[in-house]
Amino acid sequence: MFNGIIYNQGVVSKIKKRSKGINLFIKTNLKISKKDMGLSIACDGVCLTLISYKSKIMEFYLSKETISRSKFKFLKNSDKINLELPLKYGTKISGHICQGHVDTVAKILNITKIDKSYLFDFEIPKKERNNLIEKASICVNGISLTISKVTKRGFQIWIIPHTYKETNLSMLNKSDLVNIEIDILSKYVRNYFHDKK
Repeated sequence: MFNGIIYNQGVVSKIKKRSKGINLFIKTNLKISKKDMGLSIACDGVCLTLISYKSKIMEFYLSKETISRSKFKFLKNSDKINLELPLKYGTKISGHICQGHVDTVAKILNITKIDKSYLFDFEIPKKERNNLIEKASICVNGISLTISKVTKRGFQIWIIPHTYKETNLSMLNKSDLVNIEIDILSKYVRNYFHDKK
């Protein structure tokens, strides 16, 4: 369980392709040790299990399911990844509850700088658009954000200077892809009323 507040980033150092998955290696300054094997870490919003750690390099295994639902199918060496450790009991939740279960991938249609902030316009697959609610929370590359507007093709969000600087959103351009986890509460409520029909 995570809350979408990013304090750390890592860099992809190696990608080892397998027949039905990949082993992903990320270099990081996160304070972890070999005792943390099996720990869940959100990598650009995807909950992955740490399987090895050596010389500041974390290793994760990604299954075919994880690859198909995320932007990781297009991952490259040197890509910057937002990292978040799991919540601990008593942790302040500044964002919203994120599971690390990515729903889909969104494409950036446009990025507009307005004063010191940035307006991001995203397109997501049609089947996910009904789950979008204006002013609801949404997780973009592991970052807890708020939908400012629902559009015909997806949604828009405003990014303040602090978030832009501290996350990999500053590395993104038009047509780039991001991982999306839609607010679990929005999905549960919609599913509940759908079943009542």
